[in-house]
Amino acid sequence: MKATIEELAARLGAEVRAAGTARHTTISDIQPVDAAGPEHITFVTDARHAAAAAKSRAAAVLVASPLETVAKPQLVVRNVQAALIETLNFFAPAPVVADVGVAPSARLGTNVRLAEDVTVGPGAVLEDNVQIGARTRIGAGCHVGANTIIGADCRLDAHVVVYHGCTLGHHVIIQANSTIGAVGFGYAFIDGAHRLIPHRGGVLLEDFVEIGANSCVDRAKFGNTIVGAGTKIDNLVQIAHNVVIGKCCVIAAQVGVAGSCRIGDGVVLAGQVGLADNIEIGAGAMVGAQAGVMNNVAPGEKLAWSPALSVREAARVIAHLLRLPKLAQEVKRLTAKVDRLEAAENDQGAG
Repeated sequence: MKATIEELAARLGAEVRAAGTARHTTISDIQPVDAAGPEHITFVTDARHAAAAAKSRAAAVLVASPLETVAKPQLVVRNVQAALIETLNFFAPAPVVADVGVAPSARLGTNVRLAEDVTVGPGAVLEDNVQIGARTRIGAGCHVGANTIIGADCRLDAHVVVYHGCTLGHHVIIQANSTIGAVGFGYAFIDGAHRLIPHRGGVLLEDFVEIGANSCVDRAKFGNTIVGAGTKIDNLVQIAHNVVIGKCCVIAAQVGVAGSCRIGDGVVLAGQVGLADNIEIGAGAMVGAQAGVMNNVAPGEKLAWSPALSVREAARVIAHLLRLPKLAQEVKRLTAKVDRLEAAENDQGAG
């Protein structure tokens, strides 16, 4: 796919700042400032990167406001990130889409209901009473358990497993090898042995939820484990039984959320965050990478470190830790000085 700067600007609703015939330059792709060539457009999300954009070989640059130090054509947009997404989609190669319909090697149970334009890939299994919404794509080797409902315009990539009795809304994306609805990790120690507590509930993924590869969302003991609309979950994430996650949260790779946690709308959990069971994370809170959260978190609070502290307190702790080598040297020097003084006093006393 190619377009002139002027044509791309029209698509993005951008104001073009270009002299002479530069607006008719053909663009074939978008690249970062350091990789862009004369046939590319690049982007600047922060004015601090203006110098790099000025040195870039790119034919043009996406900006939120005009950059006086950049001589090349500029496409001024209201939101650079939104324009970046639109431009990436425009130049993206056309995806290879499987033929609509049920592959001959797929297996369907009784009373399976497929809406129009559903795709079921090779080797997929749909158990009894499964319902699949319009234009949903079930990838090769997927397994969908009995009585599960999947909405319209969803995509399950290869080898996704959705256990029985789960519900997926519309526009849900689950990447390869993830598992939805496995039995939660809940045991009772009885008569010298751990006994599994039955998990009779399900999982509810609301509209526009996206889940990365090799992630797990466990089923509830009662009711549903819930992931709210618009929430995005990265690869290698564990969501335990009876967790309730709000809308439009972002959960990065290797996060572990223990059972029955409540996570408010718009929460951000960075990589490798761990949440203890039965705690509540207030709406809009942000938890930094590798933080271990043991207690409730107030709405809008920002945490870091392990155990998790407020960002300001964590910064003070880190500052003190970084001073420890110097303090250790100072203690060593003072100790030697005290030893010398005591030795001198002992010598005087002996005389």
